[in-house]
Amino acid sequence: MNIRELQYLVAVAEMRHFGKAAKRCFVSQPTLSTQLKKVEEELGLSLFERTNKSVMITPVGEQILEQAKKILHHLESIKKMAESSKDSLSGSFRLGIIPTLGPYLLPYILKGIKSALPKLELIIYENKTEVILSELHHGYLDAIILALPIKHEGLIQQHLFHEPFYIALPKQHQLASQEKISMKAIQEETLLLLEEGHCLREQALEACKFSGHYASDFRATSLETLRHIVALGSGVTLLPALAVKSSRAEKEIVIKSIAGNVPTREVGMLWRSSTLREGCCHKMVAIIQKHIQGCDEINAIAKKSVLTKVIGGTSKDKIAKK
Repeated sequence: MNIRELQYLVAVAEMRHFGKAAKRCFVSQPTLSTQLKKVEEELGLSLFERTNKSVMITPVGEQILEQAKKILHHLESIKKMAESSKDSLSGSFRLGIIPTLGPYLLPYILKGIKSALPKLELIIYENKTEVILSELHHGYLDAIILALPIKHEGLIQQHLFHEPFYIALPKQHQLASQEKISMKAIQEETLLLLEEGHCLREQALEACKFSGHYASDFRATSLETLRHIVALGSGVTLLPALAVKSSRAEKEIVIKSIAGNVPTREVGMLWRSSTLREGCCHKMVAIIQKHIQGCDEINAIAKKSVLTKVIGGTSKDKIAKK
């Protein structure tokens, strides 16, 4: 039994007519009938009940038909995979992203990706750093976007942008009237952080060189939760620039720039050095870098402040050029 004979089987079962099935398969009716008869002899059973007026599939034929459809479906999937490998800008692309970036970065870039890569089916997978990194290494993801640096043996790492931090505090806070707030000024405040396992937790602590009190009994799983807790007056927090826009919609909190050297986190994209989708990865990097320019919170800081890269345990001052 071969693939062509399975196609004949499905065609007859769906058309309920040998002549019409033959036309659909672009063969003569005698050829189709002969091949299906050969299949029945090979299996030792009848797949169809034939009369002068109708063709009906037998109960066992129904079971074999379902398997035939699955085989043909898988074959089609293999063909699509092969086609995608020849054109890295088409087919399914599985992109992993950390939760502190996903909801805030994607609105800036999704339309641009769809417009520039119309044949690409983008599948987004959001999870913590260690999870998406493992999924990338095992081939379940094509690329990931996360905060750098990352130990990346066997991976290609591409810088996307630096994301400044801002301070979020309750509207009635004593520091709320200041235009900018220094890191020293929040040392006496209760710092609200994400739960263990989120890279942003360590980034925030490192960013402010915090030596004061942080809510160790507090467990937030998202930036949105942090924002609501700040609104209740339970403390202050650091927010990355992309999360600032939605946070400003919260009437009970204020967002303040940081005075002096502004701490940032570096955001990058990683993919396997052995991937066949490298062309697509480079294209996506270019799209992200282009469209992130639409974020005022990132560009306003970059244009007029001294940026301090704090991620990775070392501080390296960088004066952003206008």
